[in-house]
Amino acid sequence: MLGIHDLALFVVSGLLLNMMPGPDSLLIMLRSGSQGWRAGSMAALGIGTGTMVHVLAAALGLSALLSASAELFAVIKLMGALYLVYFGVSMLWQSGTSTSVDGAVALPALSYGRIFRQGLLTNVLNPKVALFFLAFVPQFIEPASPQKAMAFIVLGCIFNLNGMIWCHLLAFSTAFASRKVRLPARVATWLNRVMGGLFVGLGIKLAVE
Repeated sequence: MLGIHDLALFVVSGLLLNMMPGPDSLLIMLRSGSQGWRAGSMAALGIGTGTMVHVLAAALGLSALLSASAELFAVIKLMGALYLVYFGVSMLWQSGTSTSVDGAVALPALSYGRIFRQGLLTNVLNPKVALFFLAFVPQFIEPASPQKAMAFIVLGCIFNLNGMIWCHLLAFSTAFASRKVRLPARVATWLNRVMGGLFVGLGIKLAVE
């Protein structure tokens, strides 16, 4: 159908790739652990929306333009890196001004709309995601297929569905664990600082690669 082949291999590979840790997973765990599974779900939906932006861009050829232009790639990469660093620094700042609730540290609650935008921007501003789709998805489309763009979109939707299943499992499991295990205030504060430092590190890594 549509020139798609080895669909089972694509599904398994996509699921394994979605399970690899990165900024998206860290964001979901952070929001689920601090505000519950609904917040983690909103972060996941933002990430999924960002993934579809990359899928449609790749299907329309915009990602090919990104990969062909070193200047454009550098600009998008720098924007994504700055956002990750900003997000990490804001976490470090919040951990210093957080309040203690029942012996544990509670970060300031964010609106679901803001959490959704965080997930969206974390994904959209990462040009490596666009290049990943250009490199990975075409391997499962016949070169002679007359409907390559539609096949690309279908495979992108399947990949995103796999990702949403994993992301929501991650949100539920993190929220469940956070309810069962109440960390001491000092440990929770340092854990939040570590998470913030990881985002800063990911931003710097993205900028210098």
